[in-house]
Amino acid sequence: MAKATEKKCSFCERAESEVNILFTGAKGMICDACIENAHILLQDAGVSGKAATAAPAAMSLHKPKEIKAFLDQYVIGQEDAKKTMAVAIYNHYKRLNQEDDEVEIDKSNIIMVGETGTGKTLLAKTIAKLLQVPFAIADATVFTEAGYVGEDVESILSRLLQACNYDVALAEKGIVYIDEIDKVGRKSDNPSITRDVSGEGVQQAMLKLLEGSEVLVPPQGGRKHPDQKMVKVNTQHILFICGGAFEGIDKMIARRMQSSAIGYRSITATQELDRANLLQYVNAQDLRSFGLIPELLGRLPIVTYLNPLDKTSLKRILTEPKNALIKQYKKLFALEQIALTVDEDALDFMVEKAIEFQLGGRGLRSICEMILRDAMYELPSEKGVTTFHLSLAYTKEKLQVEKLQSQKTA
Repeated sequence: MAKATEKKCSFCERAESEVNILFTGAKGMICDACIENAHILLQDAGVSGKAATAAPAAMSLHKPKEIKAFLDQYVIGQEDAKKTMAVAIYNHYKRLNQEDDEVEIDKSNIIMVGETGTGKTLLAKTIAKLLQVPFAIADATVFTEAGYVGEDVESILSRLLQACNYDVALAEKGIVYIDEIDKVGRKSDNPSITRDVSGEGVQQAMLKLLEGSEVLVPPQGGRKHPDQKMVKVNTQHILFICGGAFEGIDKMIARRMQSSAIGYRSITATQELDRANLLQYVNAQDLRSFGLIPELLGRLPIVTYLNPLDKTSLKRILTEPKNALIKQYKKLFALEQIALTVDEDALDFMVEKAIEFQLGGRGLRSICEMILRDAMYELPSEKGVTTFHLSLAYTKEKLQVEKLQSQKTA
């Protein structure tokens, strides 16, 4: 009678007395032996937790030309920076898919130099759309040396962990973009009695992060404290891309080019310097003069630059990219069943004002908002309006020059 009421596994029908442990569910039971067999089958099929998560990194390998072609859809110009990024990311993919070999491929971190509004952050965000590895963007201005008010440098990796749902194995194959790296430059070459906790102190804290080592990361970011549970992350295979405006570095480049020209007249005679764009000659020596320590520069071996935006580039930014500003506003008007048309001379006038007041690519949105604000306010309430034409006269009338002057960069 006892045997008839004894519990048994719903899969193998072994009795409770014949197995080590029997797990009871809502409508059945399963024994430990069946669970072990199921686990082995999952591993053989390659669909266990870790394997399923890590698989996408090796799924498809984008060639450098494919990566650059994708960037071309969103970013105007900046050929050198796009090629550098494409090659670095392609090599990063190859390094992740590398099988055990005698030669281990090291990572090559990148530092990008370019004026504000030239597209450094846009490049990083566009890359994030394409990649199949975790990608995170961090801002260097919030970091301070350990023990001071502000965030620890390790919280950069907290953002990467959050991007891949705290899968450490996947995070260790990710890419991190650190913006505003120039803001942590050494404030002065002279030693001081006070510590430079938000400048050189941050650079020193970033050294082991960039080179590749095991780092204890606070899962939620921010400041570490003794009772907090830490996550150990190995940064050996994480690619770091840094970007900054480095305002005033062109003067340092000019000084270096002039001093190095002494005694080499035969070389400089055949080499015309493009004084309108000195950033193309930037190297590690100039970045060191700006305030980055040599140890940090050694861990950022690839230096690339972004060209200043001229009139042609700014006009192309308004109309050509996949998410061009004029296309965005046409879409906004189309949602109200209104067709927006823009004159070429109106576009030229916007570009002239952006250059005049040194607003860069970001300033074009401010200009468009000033011009179209009244139309976007009034037209949704008006019945029977199906078209709106943006002419040069309307543009001049609505553009408030005094507001633009307040936004002018120093």
